[in-house]
Amino acid sequence: MPEAEGLQLPFDGPEAVRADLLDTFPYDGVEQEIRCETDEFSAVCPFSGLPDIARLTITYTPDGRCVELKSLKYYLVSYRNVGIYQEHATDRILRDLVAALQPKRLVVETDYNIRGGIHTVCRAEHPSPSAD
Repeated sequence: MPEAEGLQLPFDGPEAVRADLLDTFPYDGVEQEIRCETDEFSAVCPFSGLPDIARLTITYTPDGRCVELKSLKYYLVSYRNVGIYQEHATDRILRDLVAALQPKRLVVETDYNIRGGIHTVCRAEHPSPSAD
């Protein structure tokens, strides 16, 4: 089990994230942008062992499938005791949702609570802007 430096606060590794919990349903309606937001996303900083709390915004344009919200909530809760850097969490959420949904477009933004006087916002998108 990974552990932070200094005071020993145990946490799980990234393998504990439960992407298998993500469920989808068919969507064949008009093209639309869907945005899901929560202020309750949390993971553990693997350096300090302290919780990282963020506003998480997921914006996507479906291509035949939508994410089922209860399954999304359970998936996000699986991060609660996982030691993962903020940037890696944002990337992992993007990759897991792209694998589950195969959307036309998907953006994940994590807006973390200020820590040590530093405000961090991470943003990852599919397809990557550099893929054009």
